[in-house]
Amino acid sequence: MISKSTIKLIKSLAVKKFRLKENLFLVEGDKNVIEVLNSSYSVDKLFATNLFLENYSKICKKANFIFEVENTDIKNASLLKTPQSCLAICTLPPHSNPPKQLENNLSIFLDDIQDPGNLGTIIRICDWFNIEHLFCSPNTVDMYNPKVIQASMGSFCRIQTTTATFECVEEIAHLSNALIFGAFLDGKNIYKENLPQKAILVMGNEGNGIQKEIEKKISNKIQIPEFSVKDKGAESLNVSVATAIICSEFKRQIFL
Repeated sequence: MISKSTIKLIKSLAVKKFRLKENLFLVEGDKNVIEVLNSSYSVDKLFATNLFLENYSKICKKANFIFEVENTDIKNASLLKTPQSCLAICTLPPHSNPPKQLENNLSIFLDDIQDPGNLGTIIRICDWFNIEHLFCSPNTVDMYNPKVIQASMGSFCRIQTTTATFECVEEIAHLSNALIFGAFLDGKNIYKENLPQKAILVMGNEGNGIQKEIEKKISNKIQIPEFSVKDKGAESLNVSVATAIICSEFKRQIFL
């Protein structure tokens, strides 16, 4: 059984100020919990069914405290509509400063992304395309939001996500000899551009795009061309979908 006080704590971790106050974040879903148990994150408490504990006995030992519970207990504590066999309360990692140079070919800067599902999906995209560094503006949704963790499907364990101002990213780009690209509706067709190996890709807010003060510092504006032949096609692409398409073209030009 999970105590009422613990359930209250778990529910509170949906809110950033309580995550910061408690220095904890919540991980739900079997795949995400398995990933975090296999990572460098510190798992403070693990609540899981007997079957989960038996199937993953070796990695479960990493948790500081392990509690065997029933599915109904997890359902009562969970933030999900359809919870699975476990949930974990983990310690927030220390704040990391932006790296002084970028070793990888492509990095991404997110300018005030607000939807947790978009951020989680972008983290997963970074994992797929081997993009090691993901920079988030201070107003971008917190990566330890439970909905972000859920959407990342465990990829948050492998991607270095840093909160940074655009000025920091501009400095890093200069030190690393990387060009800064931004996604705009009036940018140049990505399929007709020679994309460099080293670059920082800026993706803007879902509704407002890239901020004007940031736009002034981007000399390489790109876009995904629209292929619709209808008079009223889609106005734009979802930011996570657009990120995946642009990353794919950057990588294609490197390897093909």
